[in-house]
Amino acid sequence: MSDEHKDLPPAAQRALAEAAERRRKAQAEAKEPPKELGGREGPDPARYGDWEKKGIAIDF
Repeated sequence: MSDEHKDLPPAAQRALAEAAERRRKAQAEAKEPPKELGGREGPDPARYGDWEKKGIAIDF
């Protein structure tokens, strides 16, 4: 337990320790997202607001 949490009640210290353990466990179990097969090249169209196909930008 860090020095900044020593003045907290025991219940709060336990809650912080449990939260830290859940974060460690979630990070250990986190997987990298699967690689997209056959997707478009270049910048993400959803981010930049337009789609490009054969050099022509199209908006929906």
